[in-house]
Amino acid sequence: MRIVSLLPGLTEICYSLGLGHDLVAVTHECDYPTGASSIPQITRSTFPDQVTTSAEIDQHVRAALAAGEPLYELDGDQLRQLRPDLILTQDLCHVCALTSDDIREIAQSLDPVPEVISSTPHSLDDVLKTIHQIGRVTGRTATAAAVGQALQRRVDRIREQVSRVEHRSRVVCLEWLDPPMVAGHWVPELVDIAGGIDLIGKAGEPSFEITWQDVIDADPDVIVLMPCGLNVRDTAAEVTRLVELGAVPAAIEQTSAVREGHVCVVDGSAYFSRPGPRLINGLEILTGILHAELAVGPTPPGSVHPVQLVPAGIHR
Repeated sequence: MRIVSLLPGLTEICYSLGLGHDLVAVTHECDYPTGASSIPQITRSTFPDQVTTSAEIDQHVRAALAAGEPLYELDGDQLRQLRPDLILTQDLCHVCALTSDDIREIAQSLDPVPEVISSTPHSLDDVLKTIHQIGRVTGRTATAAAVGQALQRRVDRIREQVSRVEHRSRVVCLEWLDPPMVAGHWVPELVDIAGGIDLIGKAGEPSFEITWQDVIDADPDVIVLMPCGLNVRDTAAEVTRLVELGAVPAAIEQTSAVREGHVCVVDGSAYFSRPGPRLINGLEILTGILHAELAVGPTPPGSVHPVQLVPAGIHR
């Protein structure tokens, strides 16, 4: 089968099902596992090279959406030459990738017309259902069942361990920093399973913009910064930049999280933004952050880094 995957999380699902060799094209953002980087890339971003900060990216996205301009471009000529049997796409986010509406119109012009499968997960269970769906379509039903069961066992193990914990930390998770946006969809669910209480995010619903004052008013015990599309290094650098610019109110030091030094950045791109198997790694990372006393498995190297939301030298 010749498969084109137009979402990194779907590419990761294909690899988990042993379909890596069936992938004939992926997106410019598909960088995991290692083999994905060698597959032809069929999309490109329209972001100007000079757009790098959180605020600049947000402004570009808003302007493009308001003008009806695409954030990503698909190489239609290359797609026709590849003659795929199956195209995997999404309807979850118009910012993250091309949507199924874009793809279905193009697919109808191909010869032969490929099957188009669209993923719209809002929860962890939805992600597991997507794994089973792709397994059925590609003839990997048994493999998908085994993959799903293995992931579910890891979730159940954490649930069992957390059930014995008396204290549940109050948490705020941000998936963007300037402006701050609270993480939604499956992230509040992950926080709950990991033994925390998400103070602002709404399980199964999209992320939404808030203010730093909202974070201050919530007074979380833990703040986890997981910007969509950014790794730990880039997120930490952006936090430092915003703090130095004074974009984060000084009153943030009044929160329990800042006073106790419980603010960290995680690899949002790898473990929290992509609806794929590595969300379970994200769950294990969150559990380790909230309950370091629990043995939930090894944390991927470099996946968590503590940061300060107040200028260095300020006494807390």
